[in-house]
Amino acid sequence: MVLDNLSWKILKYLQANARISSAEIGRQVGISSPAVTERIKKMEDLGIIEGYSATVSPLDVGYQLKAIVNLRAFMGKLKPFLDKVQTFDEVVNCYRITGNENIVMEVVLRNQKHLESFIDQLIIYGETKTQIVLSRVIKNKEIKKP
Repeated sequence: MVLDNLSWKILKYLQANARISSAEIGRQVGISSPAVTERIKKMEDLGIIEGYSATVSPLDVGYQLKAIVNLRAFMGKLKPFLDKVQTFDEVVNCYRITGNENIVMEVVLRNQKHLESFIDQLIIYGETKTQIVLSRVIKNKEIKKP
């Protein structure tokens, strides 16, 4: 599906606030609430809208550290790692990438001791490189029309 300008406007409002009503979007873009709902449903069915979620503050629920962990998998260990990473509660995002490392993970941790024990679980799969996140510069930036 090629998105028209109206669908892109609807996506803009949903990305800013997924709880916005179809009626409010309709008022903003100039179409009826049922027309907005129909377009949203079509975008969901096509996988353009992947889902809706609440953003939880790790700090406010007890995590003191956020880190980026890169993994360079040992020969024969990438597939087992890809299965194992699904079980780690600490991992909030994980990407398989090109380059020297195979994996980049965004993780949340209670403290330095927790970080140490998490890395200890990874070292059987490969070499790790860890950076502590100080702050987020961009948060869930809107996807715009290409």
